[in-house]
Amino acid sequence: MKKIAVLFVALSCSLCDVQVNENKSSCCEIYSLTSITHLGAVEEKITNMAEKITLLEAKLQNTEKEVLELRSHTRGTPQVAFSVALRDSGSGDIGPFNTAIALQYKRVFSNTGSCYNPSTGIFTAMVKGMYFFRFSMFNNLSPVPNSVVSLMKNGQRLVSVWDTSGSDINDMGSNAVVIPLELGDNVYVELQANRIVYDDSMNYNTFSGFLLFTV
Repeated sequence: MKKIAVLFVALSCSLCDVQVNENKSSCCEIYSLTSITHLGAVEEKITNMAEKITLLEAKLQNTEKEVLELRSHTRGTPQVAFSVALRDSGSGDIGPFNTAIALQYKRVFSNTGSCYNPSTGIFTAMVKGMYFFRFSMFNNLSPVPNSVVSLMKNGQRLVSVWDTSGSDINDMGSNAVVIPLELGDNVYVELQANRIVYDDSMNYNTFSGFLLFTV
């Protein structure tokens, strides 16, 4: 009877050992599966993050391109400036005429923005803003000086330079203004009726202007 009891206990212990070993094996397998699953999830997250980073980089490149395009359209202040002289060749008097005329300054030193028209002598504002204009005048050499020119805006006189009935010759003068212009406003130098100016290759008579700032 004792032997049977001992055998039963031994068998029970063996079964317990087997069950414990099986449990340990199952736990290891479960841990391995869990680790593999977790690793797979991490790899998926990394892949998703990489895709998002690639997408963000693409968006950033597009944004930078758009910024550059906008800068190309709005880069700084519009550039408007011109400087011209009355004659491109020859010498002699211009005038007199029965009516006032816009002097046509033929020699173009610069015309950034193409707002000055040498065929008409008229500057036309293509940008609304504040402008600076300057002009000079050289009187006729003979007979008696008889020179009067005016800076005009849309047909209205702004400032003038004149030299008449003088006892000397070779006189010249200049004047300047800072004025606001609307889009399409015209500015030009007008030789008054029955008046004369003289010019030659020395370019005494000039007309210049430029945009100070937009408004």
